[in-house]
Amino acid sequence: MGSALSSAAVGLAWADAPNTSLRPRLRGAGFRKKTVRGVDAIVAEAKLGGRVSFVMADAKTGARLESRNHNVATAPASVTKAITALYALDVLGASHRLSTQLIATGSVSGGVIQGDLILAGGGDPTLDTNILADMARRLKAAGVTGVKGDFKVYDGALPRIETIDTDQPAHVGYSPAVSGIALNFNRVHFEWRRSSGTYGVTMEARTTKHRPSVSMAKMRIAERDIPVYKYSGTNGIDNWSVSRRALGNGGSRWLPVRDPAAYAGDVFRTMAASHGIKLKAAKVVAKLSAGTAIVTHQSAPVRDLLKNTLKFSNNLMAEMIGMAATAKRRGKPASLRASANEMNAWARARFGTQGLKLVDHSGLGAANRMTADSMVEALVKVYASKTLRPILKPVAMRDAKGKVLKNHPVKVDAKTGTLNFVSGLGGYMEVSDGTVLVFAIFSADESVRKRITKANREAPQGARGYNKRAKQMQQRLIERWGTLYSS
Repeated sequence: MGSALSSAAVGLAWADAPNTSLRPRLRGAGFRKKTVRGVDAIVAEAKLGGRVSFVMADAKTGARLESRNHNVATAPASVTKAITALYALDVLGASHRLSTQLIATGSVSGGVIQGDLILAGGGDPTLDTNILADMARRLKAAGVTGVKGDFKVYDGALPRIETIDTDQPAHVGYSPAVSGIALNFNRVHFEWRRSSGTYGVTMEARTTKHRPSVSMAKMRIAERDIPVYKYSGTNGIDNWSVSRRALGNGGSRWLPVRDPAAYAGDVFRTMAASHGIKLKAAKVVAKLSAGTAIVTHQSAPVRDLLKNTLKFSNNLMAEMIGMAATAKRRGKPASLRASANEMNAWARARFGTQGLKLVDHSGLGAANRMTADSMVEALVKVYASKTLRPILKPVAMRDAKGKVLKNHPVKVDAKTGTLNFVSGLGGYMEVSDGTVLVFAIFSADESVRKRITKANREAPQGARGYNKRAKQMQQRLIERWGTLYSS
């Protein structure tokens, strides 16, 4: 459908049509003094190019009240994470926890493990250096002082994937590797300081309490202009180089880790050594040997993990939790795409929608596609169960200068999504009389996106302005609906 439905068109034959009219209610003579802007004017003013699609519906009945291009498949960006959250909650359960263990393959005699020690990842995306330090402390407290055999890191609970999206530049922290073990969201902290004309460089697994140096990620300063960063990986080592001319006097950034198991093993060896437990260099294994768990760390419940995933839009968390759900549903997936295909099949069975064609769980991949109608259908189907809305992030309404409007009559809980020249927003809005509506709004200018080179995808010219205009358009649509469909 190429143009918006008017508010008088609610009687069209959508699924789950209500028995009574959902036309806007009369509001008295004073209402006509207000100007309710039309959809075409709102979209045209945004000057987004490409295509805009949206659907707005009644949360209780599912009756579609206004739409534009409702069945046009569009890149949803991080709105995808809302579907991933529903998938994980349904398959894993809200209270499910993901475990990381220290497993001994032999008995402990005189404080020494008479076999191997295995750091076994169980798909917890929130494992960090603080947790590994505590696990090393607990290992010592359990009476372990040494290991006769090897030190191994098991990452086979999930598939090994070098980067979430191969179309992203190598150095961006939002597209790290994925495997059955993660550490610090699979990012390493690179910091540089200039003194007397030379640079001091550190590569650390930094957290709030600890900042151990790592040996599996190395940085070299290169005499070149571009590219700013270059990467190559060999034998479990992440080799980076950076342009000297780009450094200035000092700074820092998080770089992605491409071998999460080697990273976790490197850091745990350091933490174990701080307690007098000397370990051999880590060996990464994809198959878990039988043994006895000496130390177990459990993540927060999946519902809490998902709430943070939606709040901070963390790509790694979405991918690991989504693949953990697939592993429970069908067994360990072969790839992100295979896992996303399983989620698509689940969504078709659960919501009866054909409009989801997702290739990952985070929305980072450019090939992801979603229709506004499919997103709204999912939101309607789970509304009564209060599954998703309580864990969505409140989205503030803002004035023309971007300042939050604290007493705005419309309250929005939704998931945002942003890629270069792509913007999405989907969720729930509650208007002044308590009526709850659901909506999904997508915009994308694919012709501009295709012209962006891989090296320039972190911050291409014009993308920031596009995103700002898209968000303004989203708010104006929400304000329109809030005015039309409230008392």
